[in-house]
Amino acid sequence: MTCHPYSERVARCAGLMKAAGLDVLLLAKPANMAYLTGDGRLCAYAMTTNEGKVALGVPSTDVEDVKRLACFDRLDGFEDEAHDFKHFEIQEGSVGLEYTFLTHSMMGMLTHPHGKPEKVVAKDCTPILSALRIAKEDGEIERIRAAAGVAVTGMVAAVKALKPGLTESQVAAEAEYAMRQTGADEFWRTYVCSGPRTNIAHGLPTQRRVQKGDLVMIDLHPIVNGYSADICRTVCIGKPTAEQQAAYDLYLKAQQRTIAGVKTGVGMVELDEILHGIIRDGGHGDHLFGPTMHGVGIEFEEAPLPPGHAFFHGEKAPPPLATNVVIAVGNCGLYTGPWGVRVEDTVVVKPDGPQILTDFVRQLEF
Repeated sequence: MTCHPYSERVARCAGLMKAAGLDVLLLAKPANMAYLTGDGRLCAYAMTTNEGKVALGVPSTDVEDVKRLACFDRLDGFEDEAHDFKHFEIQEGSVGLEYTFLTHSMMGMLTHPHGKPEKVVAKDCTPILSALRIAKEDGEIERIRAAAGVAVTGMVAAVKALKPGLTESQVAAEAEYAMRQTGADEFWRTYVCSGPRTNIAHGLPTQRRVQKGDLVMIDLHPIVNGYSADICRTVCIGKPTAEQQAAYDLYLKAQQRTIAGVKTGVGMVELDEILHGIIRDGGHGDHLFGPTMHGVGIEFEEAPLPPGHAFFHGEKAPPPLATNVVIAVGNCGLYTGPWGVRVEDTVVVKPDGPQILTDFVRQLEF
């Protein structure tokens, strides 16, 4: 495969590493490995030096597959990472590890004396990878756009299939089947909840059967060619109550005005306050919680994140949004107790305003 744009990404990564005083990165998170090498899989690692050299360690069964898919300077069947430290002549200095991804046991393995030279000290490299991935290249935007198109296809299928008697799981199946047929390779979790379960922030589908008069919340995240998109719609099986319609209209107004405020240089806190402020002024301030937006890319939820949520994920507070950052607006809904409503769309940040990628009809009653 061609190594563009991976060689350029590795070069940028090397510059950030030098600025942070890191000699080498040892990556195990599939999304980070995929971003820098073109391939990310479990039970593997990527080692990147601040001179721009990359080694991959994968299961011996996968070596030929990775040769075809990835860009690297060195590839070995997985044994341990210690021999790569020797190969790159790194016997002291600092190694960057993904603190927010590694479990305690994984961290122990990678920092064990047998796993690295004694004089190599571990540091967190999460901010470096987030800084690299936060603004998307044109090719990444096109992949996210393709994923958004597939997400819309899934939403069309799910809404069309809705009728009393279907289980939430069957609604999810309709969406996922349509998305597989139109290009989805995989999914982040599909959320479908109905009736009183729409008061759950992110309800996984169950065997509950949809009933006439229910609100149904559908949230889809297909993966197409390594990239994702995020769309959520709430619809009613029949005619919504006046209270439900009023709450939906308020949330949609808040979400759309927030999207209208998206442009290069705006802050996540500023956007978050637009959405919260409209909901608060509409009398539902106590019914909205959590982060209302997040970044989208290789993962359906990634940097940038609003400060409070960023700290929870081990990220730094985000800088003002740069051109070609992709965010999902509408991550948490309006939850009244008996039911909830939510609308979410994937949006590209541009100098002159937002570019909406998931442009499917937004209405409660179908």
